[in-house]
Amino acid sequence: MKVHLEGLSLSHLDADVLVLPVYAQEDPAKLLASLDKGFDKAALAAWKTAAQEEGFSGKSGQQVWLPTYGVAPFKKICFYGLGKEADVNAAIYRKLGAQVSRRLAATPTPNVAAGTGSKKKGSAEKERSVCICLRDTKKLSEEMALEAALECFVLASFSFLRYKTQAQDESRRNEPMSKRWTLSFKSGLSKAKFDATVKRALTISQSTNLARELIAEPPVYMTPTRLAHEARRIAKEYGLDVKVLDAAQAEKLGMGAFLGVARGAKEEPRLIVLKYNYSRSKKTIGLIGKGITFDSGGLSLKPAQSMEHMKYDMSGAASVLATMQVVGALKPKVSVLAVVAATENMPGDNALHPGDVLKSMNGKTIEVNNTDAEGRLILADAITYAIKEGVDELIDIATLTGAVVTALGRVAAGIMGSSPQMIAALMESGKSCGEQFWQLPLFDEYKEGLKSDIADLKNAGSRGEAGSSSAGMFIKEFTENLPWVHMDVAGVSWLDRDKDELNKGGTAFGVRTMSRYILSH
Repeated sequence: MKVHLEGLSLSHLDADVLVLPVYAQEDPAKLLASLDKGFDKAALAAWKTAAQEEGFSGKSGQQVWLPTYGVAPFKKICFYGLGKEADVNAAIYRKLGAQVSRRLAATPTPNVAAGTGSKKKGSAEKERSVCICLRDTKKLSEEMALEAALECFVLASFSFLRYKTQAQDESRRNEPMSKRWTLSFKSGLSKAKFDATVKRALTISQSTNLARELIAEPPVYMTPTRLAHEARRIAKEYGLDVKVLDAAQAEKLGMGAFLGVARGAKEEPRLIVLKYNYSRSKKTIGLIGKGITFDSGGLSLKPAQSMEHMKYDMSGAASVLATMQVVGALKPKVSVLAVVAATENMPGDNALHPGDVLKSMNGKTIEVNNTDAEGRLILADAITYAIKEGVDELIDIATLTGAVVTALGRVAAGIMGSSPQMIAALMESGKSCGEQFWQLPLFDEYKEGLKSDIADLKNAGSRGEAGSSSAGMFIKEFTENLPWVHMDVAGVSWLDRDKDELNKGGTAFGVRTMSRYILSH
């Protein structure tokens, strides 16, 4: 997407839209006059009157779009309410970016013959442009405002229309925003700081949209093999090391828990490993993603309604792969190892039975009392693999439990682990980009529910009680006392309606949090 620092004065700005953030009860005409003396006074008065007639007062999220009728070089002006200056934060600029993006996406494309819905023969494609002004406050720098607005502008522009049949004359309307609009920002930032912030925001937001594409794909196409293909593409494009293990190789390593889940599926499982090496790194961060590309529940079969969106059960894997794309592009000063365990969970003729005992890669035996508690089984072997590869700390991300949806809804992810410092740092990284977490406990008593009569432990604890913490306690058994954090994103990785900068469907929750955590090193 083309993004640049606007060098022209506002009164000479040649653009389709100018977006002007306005504080509560602030006079937009006076604001414009203070920013640039070149505006026509009659035009300023007319815009002020029109905004008042629309009831615009600068309340947070309020907006009014006005045509300029040729009295300014830009065709429309949008006054966008920031609320009280003392209350302005990054969340308001995230909302600004998202709402402007959606409004522009609904704007008809130029060069279309009126009433026909088809482009005029031989007409030229006109580049469309929007300029957003940034306001610097004591609580929020222009740099933070820029990153928030740009990131969410890109996120809100996401759509997945690959399988929709559309008439040819509709194709332009559904093109990505990145091909339809040029975005500029009016800011006091230096060119170097502006460019660095834009690169970071675009890399993270576009990588998040990549993960959303992977989640949106039908499970018949988004198989473990396809995930491995995406990993190889990322590795080749960004210079990462990649390794993909098939079932035979996983068996040689003793990955009985992972292969136990894969037994019922015709699709071949894959263990996907990506590595970024920083030569002077003092540690290696391990990212572990749950990659169940479709979850039927296995022989503990889910009801039909619960199975409807189970293609999103590989959201953790998609987020880890997207995070590695960010790592490869931005080159942080810390090494990162990603491990994705990818398989389907199906009730095939060789499927895992309730009552079976599996031997995990670290030697512990597991009695399976619920084949629909499969995510923790594949994570167990993936974590052991990462430990053997020499990671110094572990972060796993998974759509793990329905219990976390019951507890926290679609508002926040559950987070727990053995390192209070890592938990705090990840929660702060999430807060900075609008991904919310709530810490859940890992009391020793939860281990009681995992005791098995015939094996070292069982995969599902007390039914209906502390389901998320019980699952976390199971995973902890395989972390070998390394600093570790588990993120249960089952509730926040899928939306049934548009919300803020995220559209209906897979959200790729966690990419922004993990990326910022890694980049902070």
